[in-house]
Amino acid sequence: MTITLEHHTPQAFVDPYAADPAKTARPPAAAGQDMDHLLPPPNPSERLSTLIDPRDRHRLALHAALTAAGIPPRPEDRDAIDQLSTLPSGINTTLQRWLSHTASH
Repeated sequence: MTITLEHHTPQAFVDPYAADPAKTARPPAAAGQDMDHLLPPPNPSERLSTLIDPRDRHRLALHAALTAAGIPPRPEDRDAIDQLSTLPSGINTTLQRWLSHTASH
């Protein structure tokens, strides 16, 4: 017995997060218009006033330090990173320094 699955859009089956190029395509630039420009600097008065919990800040910083050192965290590393994030700020800073030293050599 053979079951045949019919999909009208094979891309949706392969990659459910794929964007539809027709919907995301940008209009062509006008002739002579320079498309490479810098974004304006951020306006400090428009900055959100939410504070990040130190544990979350440590976790994000550790993720960034590991990635910059060429050691991208894997999903199974989450528990270890969460435990390291609970350590005091001084220890977290030391871990980041060690990782940045490793990345520079």
